[in-house]
Formats: sequence, structure tokens, C-alpha cells
Amino acid sequence: MLRASIHMILHVVAPAGVARLLFAKGWVRAWFIMLATMLVDLDHLLARPVFDPNRCSLGFHPLHTWIAISVYILLTAVPRMRIIAVGLIIHMALDGLDCIWMTF
Repeated sequence: MLRASIHMILHVVAPAGVARLLFAKGWVRAWFIMLATMLVDLDHLLARPVFDPNRCSLGFHPLHTWIAISVYILLTAVPRMRIIAVGLIIHMALDGLDCIWMTF
């Protein structure tokens, strides 16, 4: 439960820090856009069970595949998509960190 709580808190705090650092002029707007990228977790609704605290999201859910992550990285090259892409990359990185935490 502690791991899941920390994971959720990081999904709010990390985008705020990155938005402040990379998009200083309009960081609040950037932060809210990055928070909206958390909707990528809707693909969890396709899994049974929907929530499994011991399942690594990366490579399992359709929008958490390595191909999808590659697309998110490529989207950073498109200026109009950059904030969204950064939000998705942060999300995937935090999910990857959670996968690592599961092994301990």
C-alpha cells in the first residue's frame, strides 16, 4: 500500500517539477496538461483484474508497450505535442520505477 501511495503522489509531484523546470513561463498550464496524460491509464480497464498491485504496467497494457513509449519519445520532436509527450514519458518512467520497486 505504501508503494502504491508513493507511486500516485509521484504522478502528481514529478510532472509539477518538470513543468516548473522545462516550461517555466507557463508551468501551471504545462503541469495540468501533463496531469491529463494520466488518462493513458485507461488502458488498465482492458486488463483482468483491472488493478493488480504486483503487475508491471510496462509491456503489459496497450498504451504502456515499448512501441507506444517509442512514439511518445518521437513526439517530443513535434513542438505542439511536446508537453503531452513529456507527460507521457514521465508517466512511463514512474511506472518503470514502480516495476523496479516490485522486485524489492
